Amino acid sequence: QVEKQLAAAIAQQAKRPGFLPEASAELATAGLVQRLETVVVQASPGNRSCAITNRSPMPQATRERFERVVVQVRLRCGTPELAAVLHSLESGTPRLFVDNLNVLSQHYSYLANAGAGNSAGLEVSFDLYGYLRPAPGTLPAAAANSAADSGTQGAGDAN
Repeated sequence: QVEKQLAAAIAQQAKRPGFLPEASAELATAGLVQRLETVVVQASPGNRSCAITNRSPMPQATRERFERVVVQVRLRCGTPELAAVLHSLESGTPRLFVDNLNVLSQHYSYLANAGAGNSAGLEVSFDLYGYLRPAPGTLPAAAANSAADSGTQGAGDAN
């Protein structure tokens, strides 16, 4: 009966779109970059008004309940394209998150193109991240630590 319930729980968890589908941080990083590239091309075909200038994986120093995969992103975009990119990233599946968003106006671009009626471009940087699905049968780090702590306290109390 326990095996049936475990199989049902695993099947239900697989249907949840919250976690990244890849099994390792390296594959998930590649998946994040691919998703970013797809979204940017959709927002600006041919990279006419939005382009990725840099994307680099960031190692996670802190332990969280679920393993976080982070890519640091730099874009050069127009305002409507940036809005489309951010909306597509955060509203799709699997769940992705944008953090540490910095948007700077490129004044020199604005001044050079003022006669043509073009709007200023934006220099954008942010962290794009998602979470890896925990492996079946493993406790997330926070749960494992609390279980280990309660086991240690119980052993100490018995003496």
